[in-house]
Amino acid sequence: MGEKMHIDEMEIDEALVRRLLVAQFPHLAELPLRRIEPSGTVNAIFRLGEEYSVRLARRTGPTAPESRELTWLPKISPMVQLEIPVPIAQGHPSSEYPWFWEIHTWVEGETVPIEEIDAIQAAQDLAAFVAALQQVNLSGGPQGRGIPLAGRDEEFRYWLAQFDGDPAVLTVWETALAAPAWKGTPVWHHGDLDVRNWLVRDGRITGVIDWGTMGIGDPACDIMVAWKLHSPAARDAFREYLPTDDATWARARGWVVSQAVAVLAYYTPENNPVLYHEAKSWLDLVLSE
Repeated sequence: MGEKMHIDEMEIDEALVRRLLVAQFPHLAELPLRRIEPSGTVNAIFRLGEEYSVRLARRTGPTAPESRELTWLPKISPMVQLEIPVPIAQGHPSSEYPWFWEIHTWVEGETVPIEEIDAIQAAQDLAAFVAALQQVNLSGGPQGRGIPLAGRDEEFRYWLAQFDGDPAVLTVWETALAAPAWKGTPVWHHGDLDVRNWLVRDGRITGVIDWGTMGIGDPACDIMVAWKLHSPAARDAFREYLPTDDATWARARGWVVSQAVAVLAYYTPENNPVLYHEAKSWLDLVLSE
C-alpha cells in the first residue's frame, strides 16, 4: 500500500474485499478485482469487473445503513450532464470489516493532472455542472459540506496552528469570514470538486465521482473549484461561465484557503503527494491575488 495517508487507517487489500464479496455478494465474487490508485483520502476504491466499483471507508466508516449516496445519487444522476456513479448494493459490517460499504456503477474515464486538461474548457464544463446541480429541485436533502464559514473557524485555526506557511492565509480567511452569509435557498452541491474527482476522456471532463460530502447548503464550497483550475485565466473563466456574487466568491476563496491549510498541515509529500502539491497550487493562486 505504500505509506499510509492516516496513521489509524485500516489495512484494506484485495483479499479482504474478495472475502467480503464471497460472503455477501457471491454472484459478483468471481469478477476481476483490482485496487485503484491513487485511492481517495476517505475510501479505498476497487474496480470490480467492467461495470462496478467497490468503496470501503479507510477509517471511521458508516455504522448505520443510511447513506446519502444510496438515497440521492440515483435521483440526481438524470439531472446533471456529467456521468456520476450510482450505488447498486450495500455491504454490511462483519467480523473482518466493521462498517457498511457500497458497490457502485463504474464511471469510465481517467483522473489526470490538471496540466493535461484544457483549463478553460474545464472551467466551462465545471461551471455548467455546478449550475445544473444548483438547479436540482429535490426536497428533503441532507446538509452537505456547504455550512456557513463560521462553522469552519475552529477547525481552520486548529490546522493553522500546525501550518508552516505564509501567515497571510489568516487575513484571507478573516476577510472571507466577514463576507455576508448565503441568504438564498440552500442548493445542492457536490462539495469536493478536486481534480482527483474529475474523470476525463479525450481531454474533456465527462464524469464526477466521490459524492460523500454532497447535500444542500451554501454553494461556495463548489464555487471554490475556480481556484482548483490552477490558473488566473481559468479561475476568471469559471466566474464568467457561472456568474457569482461578490459575497459567495469571497466565501469560496475562504473555503479553498481553509482546505489548503488543512491539507498542507496534515499530509506530506510522501504520504499523499498528489493532494499535497494540489493544495500548494491552490494556495499559491489565492495568495498571488
